[in-house]
Amino acid sequence: MSAQPGSHSDGELISRPPRTPDALRLALALARIAPHRLAEMERQKNEAFSLAAEHGAIGPIRSWLTIWAGEVEIERRPELAARRQAAERIVQTRDREVRNGGPR
Repeated sequence: MSAQPGSHSDGELISRPPRTPDALRLALALARIAPHRLAEMERQKNEAFSLAAEHGAIGPIRSWLTIWAGEVEIERRPELAARRQAAERIVQTRDREVRNGGPR
């Protein structure tokens, strides 16, 4: 896997990793792009594998891979991660305003 810290095109922290559980985990942990998300990733992976076993289908595993490939894609690009964080702050602020009866 080529997920090593350093300069990459377009401000990427690492190259795009292969779409496998181990490669995605390594991209988050070893490349240090989002090690704080490893526990969340592992919990969701375990849930996906349990659902797959329970239903005899690989759909939950495919969904987990798609979600976390997207998460790594965002986290490896600082400008994209910053845009998402800004959008999440706007949504949280808006939600609070709605719950409290609108902007003041």
